[in-house]
Order: sequence, then structure tokens, then C-alpha cells
Amino acid sequence: MAATDPLLQPYRLKHLTLRNRVMSTAHEPAYSEDGLPGARYRLYHVEKAKGGIALTMTAGSAIVSADSPPAFGNLHAYRDEIVAPLKHLAEDCQAHGTAVMIQLTHLGRRTNWNKGDWLPVLAPSPVREPAHRAFPKEIEDWDIERIVADYAAAAQRMQAAGLDGIEIECYGHLVDSFWSPATNHRTDDYGGSLDNRLRFARRVFSAIRATVGPDFIVGARAVADEDWDKGLSREEGVDICKRLVATGDIDFLNIIRGHVDSDLGLSRVIPVQGMRSAPHLDFAGEVRAETKFPVFHAARINDVATARHAIAEGKLDMVGMTRAHIADPHIMRKVAAGIEDRIRPCVGATYCLDRIYEGGEALCVHNPATGREATIPQEIPKGDGPARKVVVIGAGPAGLEAARVAAMRGHDVVLFEAADRPGGQVRLLARSKRRSELIGITDWLTAECERHGVALRFNSYVEAPDVLAETPDIVIVATGGLPNTDILEAGSDLAVSSWDILSGDVKPGERVLVYDDNGQHPGMQAAELIAESGAQLEIVSPERFFAPDMGGLNHVKYAECFAEHGVRITINSRVLKVERAGNGLIATVGSDYSTRTETREIDQLVIEHGTLPLDDLYFDLKEGAINRGEIDWRAFTDLRPQRVESNPAGTYRLYRVGDAVASRNIHAAIYESLRLCLPM
Repeated sequence: MAATDPLLQPYRLKHLTLRNRVMSTAHEPAYSEDGLPGARYRLYHVEKAKGGIALTMTAGSAIVSADSPPAFGNLHAYRDEIVAPLKHLAEDCQAHGTAVMIQLTHLGRRTNWNKGDWLPVLAPSPVREPAHRAFPKEIEDWDIERIVADYAAAAQRMQAAGLDGIEIECYGHLVDSFWSPATNHRTDDYGGSLDNRLRFARRVFSAIRATVGPDFIVGARAVADEDWDKGLSREEGVDICKRLVATGDIDFLNIIRGHVDSDLGLSRVIPVQGMRSAPHLDFAGEVRAETKFPVFHAARINDVATARHAIAEGKLDMVGMTRAHIADPHIMRKVAAGIEDRIRPCVGATYCLDRIYEGGEALCVHNPATGREATIPQEIPKGDGPARKVVVIGAGPAGLEAARVAAMRGHDVVLFEAADRPGGQVRLLARSKRRSELIGITDWLTAECERHGVALRFNSYVEAPDVLAETPDIVIVATGGLPNTDILEAGSDLAVSSWDILSGDVKPGERVLVYDDNGQHPGMQAAELIAESGAQLEIVSPERFFAPDMGGLNHVKYAECFAEHGVRITINSRVLKVERAGNGLIATVGSDYSTRTETREIDQLVIEHGTLPLDDLYFDLKEGAINRGEIDWRAFTDLRPQRVESNPAGTYRLYRVGDAVASRNIHAAIYESLRLCLPM
């Protein structure tokens, strides 16, 4: 297979031979410790090396100057202390055959002054970036001299750490903000003509090359078209790429198309689910053809087929599958082994990036091992204890994961599901065309359960006697929850749930009020469907802005829909009660901040307030359990076996997971089941 698969062909970049054509592009998972890459950061990249990737690019980006305040856990490339841990990371990855590079930057205006040392942010001109909201200082000549030297010094540290190369960030940060007419209004030697606007970049690359010498690999992740009437045109962008190549100071181009100064712009550079796959691949191929230079690229290339096409058709030299490797860091190992069907799919949820941009760390929506490599294996090992009979009830994400892990540990597993197919709430969410990729979560889990011998019994609504008839050693209740709409002072019975709308059981009315007191996808998905039906819609939320538990990238598609359809959004408000008024309803809306109320004449109220556990079966089984359902939380979080024995007369152990415990999200449900079953 290696002889014919384009993805498995080696690629020679200068003196470096990359073992295949797939890479993980630079991104900052926010795993750093005081600006340095500790064990968590290192193991995250080592896992991809074990998984067969050719090149892993660390940092997104490592900052070269102390006066570039970190925006989201950035590594501190300006500190000498970074050399040793980076060397450890590089050596461990290289031992598995994977090359390691790092992306360096000065963030320019793409950060805020109230971080790090509280220094003013810098830009060629004092043009505010909407995403980070800082008003930058116009960079001065002495700033430029210092920062050029900082780039060179940082590059030297990376070379000393034994990295295979570096990449300079040239989109949305300081270097390319000199290029763009949107951000460079200068009238001196760094503004105006294209030669002047390129002066800073040329100085940076020249200083780096002079410092690291001719053999060290240096590239640019460069915007070649800002796709924006205010910004860099395609013509100028490609011209810039040609000019950078002509200097001889760089060895590859990593092509970007778009601008990232707002959530909307960023979502078009880094598309989310429901948006076009690989939207800039053809453009990157055009740049490669025009520059005749090594070109890398990544932008929603989620699947192996698209990656293979990119290489086979000569569009790219190296293809970036970055989010895909967060979902499954072993993609290339599975490709080489001929088991592509076992790759855990990236479903485009972009939970990973939205968590980073909201101040958290990168986590995959359905692979809880990523980022937790120190304690959780990507491949579940067979256990060394006795095989037990495990009965799981519920085939949503929590139940499927419990069944998968228990089976891989060597247990005899049967899974009951009342519906005719697996999926639970995921199946409901995936009914929306824009989020249909989510079904890949439960499709993959189901296939893995089948592969490992789980007995899947659908159309099986079981009660306690049915469970006990299986003579289980362990029972895991993963029955999920049901919508909680009983939250008003009066009239809750007149409301419908977001589930009713998403399932199609209830059609949208003509005048609809969606009361979202959850702040995640379900309420917004229901609102999107209602808006698209042509209804007159208002969304009421008690929060400071709608859907606060959803990050900015996912926010965009909802915001576009609501703007297009004229949806009214009311924040800092609560629906207090609803009552009948003829053929319609009167909703009373109030606020935590005032006793004043208003009314709305509507014909449908949709409430989203999470779920309440569907836990009757759990309580029916509780008294017969050795542990009476109790979980030792310390053992659970430490990934140790459960030993609670509070009922000597019990004949089985009983646990519940996911929304059968409390309303949360997909990641929480899967992670909970994994932590419970891994020590079994």
C-alpha cells in the first residue's frame, strides 16, 4: 500500500526527509505551564508521533518578545528556559520518526494589554482588532529594532533545542499586519508601496537566516489573500509569496486565505461543521503552481480521502490535518495498516478551538484521551483481571463508550437501547443538516462496540427484572435525561421543549419565543430551525450574551442565521410565566436587575433548560447493588477500581453515567464512562 498511496510517500524538504505527507499545523492547545511546554504539552505531541504523523508543528504561536502579551496559553520563546523542555519534546517525537517544528510570532494587536506584563500591544498603525479589543500603540523605530532582534534570538533558541525547523506566523499577527492595507496606514519607510510594507518581514527573515545559518529550515505561514475588500488582495498576496521565496530566506510556505480579526473572519479561515470542507485547498494549490515552491496547507481537511486528493493532484506538498489529529492522533498508523475505517472521525464540532478561545484548554468533543495522555491511553488495553458480565442500558454517547471500553478491557458486555438505533441525544442534534456530522460520534462508537463483541439489543425497553435476568456483575445506567421545562412561576405546561422542535414532533409557530436558560447548542439549534421556518422569533436569555457556553466559532453560524431572519435577541432577561390569551399566549418577561416586567403576545413558547435524569431504572436497581450506586469519587478521578461495598447482600455493582446523573455535554458523558470503565 505504501508504494501506491500518495499520503504514504516520503517528502524531502531541504535536508529533512518527512516520512509521509501528513502534518499537524501549529496551534496552541493551552497546555503550557508558565509559558513552557511541560509533560502534558510534550505527551500530546508524542502521541501524534506514535500515531505515525510525519511532522508536528508546536505552538500557535510561541511569542518572541516579552512585550507581546500571551493571548491563549502561548509558549514563551523569548526565554532561555524554554530550550530544555522543547529539546525533551523534540527528542521524544523524533525517536518515533516524527519531525518537530515550532511557530514563532509577535502577536501584534491580536492580544490584549491586560495580560502578561500589562504592556501596550503594538501594530503598524493604531487600528483596533475587534476580536481582542485592544487599542494598539503605533510601533516605533526602536520597537522594530528590538523585535527583529527578538525574532532572531528566539529562532536561535529553537535551533538549540534540536527542532527540525521553525515557521513564522504571518497571518493576523504583527508581520503581516505591515502587509495589509487594512492595518498599515503608515507614511514612512514601512508603509505605502508593497516594497515598504514588506520591509519589516524581510528584516525579520533576514535576521533569522543570518542567525541560524543556511541549513536550518525556516518557513512562513503566510496569508496570500485576506478575502476582504479592506485587506490584502489575492494579487498582492501571491506577489508577496513570490517575493519572500525570491529572498532565499525561507524553505516553505504554509498558505492561509482570509482574515482573523473577528469571529466571523476566523470561522472562514477555520471553518466549523456545516461549512464547506477544505474551502481553501484549491487556492493553496494555485499558490503552489504560481510560486513553484513547497506549499503546506490546513483548513478543515478532516478526512483521509480529501488529504489524499490534495497530494495526488499536486495541490500541496504537505497536508495539514490538525483538528483531525485531535480527534485521532493515530491517523497515519491506521492508514499504513489499512484500517482507515477505524479512524475516529473529526466531526467539525470545533469544541477544541472554542475552548481555547474562551480561556480553556483544547479538548476533543468525543475523544477525552487527547490532552490527557499522561493518564488515559488512546488505545484501550485489555485488562488483566477476571472477565465480568457488564450490562449497559442506553446507547447514547455515555452508554456506547461504557460498552466499548468495558469490552476492550475483556468483559462480556450487553447493551440495551429502547430505540431502534443508537445515538441518544446526538441523533436528535444531528437531525439539523448543519450539524449532521455529529452522528459520526455514535457511528464510530457503535462500530467499535460491534468490533469488540458487544451484544447490541435495540428496541429493548428494559426494567429491573430484565436487567437482573442477565445475571450481571456490573450494571451501568446510561439512560440520559428528558427536557426540563418546568421552570416558570406559572404556565410551564403551556411550553414545549427544544427537543420537540428538533425532533419535528412540534412544528414552529408563527410568533415564537425561545427561552434559553442553558446556553449551549440545543436551544440555539431549535431557534435556528424556527427562524428558518419563517416564524417571527425572539430569543430571551438571562445571560450577558446568548449561548455563553458556546464558543465564538460556533456562535458565528447562529448569529448569521439570526441576523438574516431578523431574530430579536433579548439578554439579561427571564421568562417568568406564560398564560393563555384566546388562541395565543401571553408571556411575562422580567429581569434579575429590576422588578419591571414586560409582556409578549406569542403563540409558542420553547424552553431550553437542560435535562433531568431519566433515573427510574437506576433507583429500582439501587437496593440490590453491592455499592448501592455509590461511587468513590477519589478513586474515580485517580482512575482506580471502585471498591465500595456498602451492601453485603448485593449481587452486582451499579453505576450511572452521563445525563442520567446530571445534564452536561457530549464530552462530559464520554469522559465519565471512560474514567469509570478503564480501571475495570
